[in-house]
Amino acid sequence: MGKRDNGRTRREAFGVAAALGTAAWTVTTVAGCGLLGDDSEPAPAPDPLQPILDEALGLVTAYDRAMATQPDLRDRLAPLRADHHAHATALAGLIGTDLPSSAPAAPAAAASAGTDAVSGLRRAEKQAHQSAVAACTKAPADRVMLVGSVAACRATHTEALHR
Repeated sequence: MGKRDNGRTRREAFGVAAALGTAAWTVTTVAGCGLLGDDSEPAPAPDPLQPILDEALGLVTAYDRAMATQPDLRDRLAPLRADHHAHATALAGLIGTDLPSSAPAAPAAAASAGTDAVSGLRRAEKQAHQSAVAACTKAPADRVMLVGSVAACRATHTEALHR
């Protein structure tokens, strides 16, 4: 085997080409598995109904707090709290997530549960109703029934707390 014009034999040229190909494949493989820090898959976007789920859980907490500070309201508030827990369970199932083990903070409008539990809950329900209505107008067809039901229930709670 003689030397080519560039001073290499055909065998040497093939060896260099094979080595370069192997190196390129190795870099591609390593980069593809994340070892080089190139994480090509972005984190999934949060579900658009997550804020409605968070509000439902916050309302559950607000009702729990109100019933703890004013036990005489338990009979009146327990069914409303149960509705929000049912909403949270249904929303979590629709989103494909588990309910958190720790309760989120109660909505700001219900923070005064110790002094005037009912009016604080009414304000929280009204705010949560507005959020649910806004989410309902943007929800896809397969989700609109549940979100609409949540919005209607929150409106009913607002009125029930006026008594």
